[in-house]
Amino acid sequence: MKLATTSLTALTLALAGAASAQSWDMPVAYPASNYHTENAQAFADAVSECTGGELEITIHAGGSLFKGDEIKRAVQLGEAQIGERLLSAHANENQLFAYDSVPFLATSFEASEELRAAAEPVLTDVLADQNLRLLYSVPWPPQGLYFSQPVSSPEEMEGKKFRAYNAITARVAELAGMVPTQIEAADLKQALATGVVTSMISSGSTGVDESVWEDMTNFYDVQAWLPRNTVFVNADAFDSLSEEAQTCVTDAAAEAQTRGSETAAELAGGFVDTLAENGMDVNPPNEAISAKLQEIGETMTSEWLEQTGEQGQTIVDAYQSE
Repeated sequence: MKLATTSLTALTLALAGAASAQSWDMPVAYPASNYHTENAQAFADAVSECTGGELEITIHAGGSLFKGDEIKRAVQLGEAQIGERLLSAHANENQLFAYDSVPFLATSFEASEELRAAAEPVLTDVLADQNLRLLYSVPWPPQGLYFSQPVSSPEEMEGKKFRAYNAITARVAELAGMVPTQIEAADLKQALATGVVTSMISSGSTGVDESVWEDMTNFYDVQAWLPRNTVFVNADAFDSLSEEAQTCVTDAAAEAQTRGSETAAELAGGFVDTLAENGMDVNPPNEAISAKLQEIGETMTSEWLEQTGEQGQTIVDAYQSE
């Protein structure tokens, strides 16, 4: 009788644990082989292990569940519980989301981390107002300029069909005299192959992911900024977890931020090397183009501070005091 009672108790506990287990969907915009997605998978695995299966997170790569521009809203509404998004793509909604993409404000991995830390308190409050909880963010390598033909002067950039992925990159194009078209990561390859765009500013990672050497010839390593992919969770979904599971999620997020940032730094040079190995002409920008880009950066920094007011100034002041 004692053995039967013990077995029944164990079965009851197991059933109770199964009933309380949660499954979250995590849409991401980039391929499964991208280091951001691999990092997200490692985060999900760590959460599962830490919670003993109380929380399982399924990664949906390559925009397969929600396209990039749909992910943030899906998480806000609870259609997905957690997601990863390039927040600067939502700068039209709130210019503070573009903190990491102000040209030439932070141009190294160390500077990117300092800027992230400076922006975190403000960004946490902004996201909380949208029923989102900030978990972690990971940088892309420094942004460079891609063209389908050599460009030796600012004048030669004018009129180029430019792939924009957010309002910031569209503004860069406008100030350089190029013609921006919004293209999500999942649609980039086709846009390049069909000539919808013939230029863009992006990281070496994106160039390798999309094998851009099949459609483009030149990469100029301008190191304009390091945009960050941000992972956030629906606040209601997070609050529904046990206190122990919440701790598992936040601890795994902190580890993912460190791991992803280290991976980005390790891979950055290799991405550029891969572009060159596949036939692209890889060079720094010449003096004339550098001067034009610096001018664009100064203009856009001033514009961003005007648009974000006291909150934006708080971020910049905290960053510059580091």
